[in-house]
Amino acid sequence: MSQDKAFTMEVRDDGVAVIMIDVPGESMNTLKDSFAEEVGSLMNRLESDDSVKGVVFISGKSGSFIAGADINMIDGCENAVDAESLARKGQAMFDRIEQLNVPVVAAINGACLGGGLELAMACHVRVCTENSKTALGLPEVKLGLLPGSGGTQRLPELVGVQQGLTMILTGKELRAKQALKAGLVTEVVPQSILLDVAVEHALKRKPKATKPPLKGISKVLEATKFGRDIIFKKASEQAQKKAQGNYPAIDKIIQTVREGVERGREAGLDKEARSFGELAMTPESYQLRQIFFATTEMKKETGADGVKPDTVKRVGVLGGGLMGGGIAYVTAAKAGIPARIKDIAEDGIRHALHYSYERLDKKVKRRHMRRAELEKTMLMLSGSLDYSGFERTDVVIEAVFEDLNLKQKMVADVEEHAAESTIFATNTSSLPITQIAATAKRPEQVIGLHYFSPVDKMPLAEIITHPGTSDKTIATTVSLAKKQGKTPIVVKDGAGFYVNRILAPYMNEAARLLLAGEPIEHLDKTLVKFGFPVGPITLLDEVGIDVAAKVAPVLVKELGNRFEAPEAFEKLIDDDRKGKKNQKGFYQYGKGVKGKPVDTSVYSLLDIDPNENKSADEIIDICLLPMLNEAAYCLQEEIIRSPRDGDIGAIFGIGFPPFLGGPFRYMDSQGLETIVNKLEKLAAERGERYTPAPLLKQMLENGWNFYQ
Repeated sequence: MSQDKAFTMEVRDDGVAVIMIDVPGESMNTLKDSFAEEVGSLMNRLESDDSVKGVVFISGKSGSFIAGADINMIDGCENAVDAESLARKGQAMFDRIEQLNVPVVAAINGACLGGGLELAMACHVRVCTENSKTALGLPEVKLGLLPGSGGTQRLPELVGVQQGLTMILTGKELRAKQALKAGLVTEVVPQSILLDVAVEHALKRKPKATKPPLKGISKVLEATKFGRDIIFKKASEQAQKKAQGNYPAIDKIIQTVREGVERGREAGLDKEARSFGELAMTPESYQLRQIFFATTEMKKETGADGVKPDTVKRVGVLGGGLMGGGIAYVTAAKAGIPARIKDIAEDGIRHALHYSYERLDKKVKRRHMRRAELEKTMLMLSGSLDYSGFERTDVVIEAVFEDLNLKQKMVADVEEHAAESTIFATNTSSLPITQIAATAKRPEQVIGLHYFSPVDKMPLAEIITHPGTSDKTIATTVSLAKKQGKTPIVVKDGAGFYVNRILAPYMNEAARLLLAGEPIEHLDKTLVKFGFPVGPITLLDEVGIDVAAKVAPVLVKELGNRFEAPEAFEKLIDDDRKGKKNQKGFYQYGKGVKGKPVDTSVYSLLDIDPNENKSADEIIDICLLPMLNEAAYCLQEEIIRSPRDGDIGAIFGIGFPPFLGGPFRYMDSQGLETIVNKLEKLAAERGERYTPAPLLKQMLENGWNFYQ
């Protein structure tokens, strides 16, 4: 077979044409614009060859059927009409597959996403493997788009309007068993017989279109226009509750699905192509695509140019608390690497093991994994009250209390009990790595590996290097973090590192506004509407008021007065308000509490008479600009290596609004002149902590942007 083509066809003796999808030179199959011609000529052959009895599409790659369409195609479009014609091309190609007179079967193993699922849905039968890598979904919404090659029309036809909308609006992926239950696939089989079963289906009669397997209330609602109206209304309310009107794709998805349901597929496809074209040109989609490109680029980097990471076969974890438990879980469950947890008490080890068990058990109950897989993963976790077994670890990750002496003792212990080559990674959130490594015998093997809480959900890891850290240590730690499912950014040592350093001024200003009388809900709602996942006061409760109070003096000592926190923290701590963890903070907690009411007693404690004085725009500027300014300082001081790393760190670490592209892309889009002018105005009104970073002024004078 020639290997310069992505689609190659072989007609078997039994009359089944097997079309192998194998994009040359790529690890995953992705659909490119140029394939339309290849598929077109295959369709010409199939339409004119009466000896072919059936067709099977199968992938030549082990991990993916088709992982989606190549996003670069959209960047090549100059306007909405160009992007619309891309969609129409895809629609026409898949329509021809569907119109073939013989049965067409998609044999799916691995990722079947976006354009890959759209191709599979154009086939008459879908068979997939029970492989844990098999996943079916339409994730276009995450790029600010909608599925443009028939996905908005075919998915609801197969699984029903409600399930179809949920999948398209959230980008949710279904595992094999879930896809079978939803009616998205016809059969689930072991990988070894995938082709045989697909061929069997291809030799049967062409199946008639089936109705979605709906039950109960869904069946009742979807049967009438009145019921479907309720579904569309509910879907919009739920999606916008999270999106806050910031993502134009949401409304377009709902309108497009609705068009097809009410006026037929042809009208739906027309609406889909036009909507795809319009969305491709929105600033939101542009920024979300840039994030996608940046993270794809980062996956290929080692963190230390030209240095290969060592293989990590065993990991040690010090401390069985919430962080330690989370680190052990991602090591065993995601990286597939055995983890040994050391704690000073048996209870600590028990809690850490239970943490993993709970998460895995949830997956079993949701049919994401089998009980046997849970047991296999739990066997990778062990615990100990001493350092036995640590001599075999390649990396030891420390997650004990934020105490410098304790952490230095841990370094000494690991150097004594582990191998000479063992890396010591500390999960500190505030102590400088240089100080932790100060007494080490092998400082080149000491590095920061800062996870965010909860570890199993937060995608970022900061890899913090001190001047003595070796490149081999950096590369090995970056590689481990990726295996644990993290997006790592390499940052230089310094108080607060990057993420907490840019977060602190934002939180401080929100606290100052609160002390000046702005109501808690007004502050939180304003910044959630702007695009943050939670407001700053909610975040204080979640992080812990006591933690914030501890970090503040460290930042002031190292970085100066612009990190001075408002006095109020002392009063809150004296009143034993730590936030969510002890159910006492700015908001009410506890069993009888419905919704998320503010604990109004905090106003009298802080001597505040709550009253809305500032507009939403003023609040955004007051809180956000110091964060942007601090990001510029971090770039200037080379704490981060590039604006790209700074943007990814802010989006994945603190939920900076993704559709705005991160602090640096946001400053570019607003214009540096606007940013500097606003900072100078606030410096005059609110104090010199708003003085623009020298880098911002220099860039403005030279007419530079962060991204050329």
